Amino acid sequence: MHSFGYRANALLTFAVTILALMCAMASFSDNLNHPSPSSSVQVLNVNWFQKQPNGNDEVSLTLNISADLQSLFTWNTKQVFVFLAAEYETPKNSLNQISLWDGIIASKEHAKFWTHTSNKYRFIDQGSNLRGKEFNLTLHWHVMPKTGKMFADKLVMSGYRLPKEYR
Repeated sequence: MHSFGYRANALLTFAVTILALMCAMASFSDNLNHPSPSSSVQVLNVNWFQKQPNGNDEVSLTLNISADLQSLFTWNTKQVFVFLAAEYETPKNSLNQISLWDGIIASKEHAKFWTHTSNKYRFIDQGSNLRGKEFNLTLHWHVMPKTGKMFADKLVMSGYRLPKEYR
């Protein structure tokens, strides 16, 4: 007969093997999901647009953000981190990204939302590059699963322009 330690080891090994197999199947099943999120952002107002004493441009915007991210949720989704970024080009950098707003969506019931807000984080450019600048607003999301790899995607909304003069 086998000792108690040998039997406990065999049982634990079997349980961990089954758990690993179930985690692998859960992670694989996320590849079968083809989400189709939607979003729209309105810039309602430019609250202020000023040049700081150090020469940098700063902008404050009032935004309406609406999104339907329910299709990102599966039975393996723990939460979704979502953020809105302003993206634009300058002579110095081909891509500048500034996070304006972010949030964590913990459940599918909260994944369809609408918010009226001003930018949560400062919209500052190092230099005087923002006057009359065209920019995109991009909604990024990172899906954090209960098991498996995290994946990210984005939705780009173009056609926004900053004023040509400071306010």
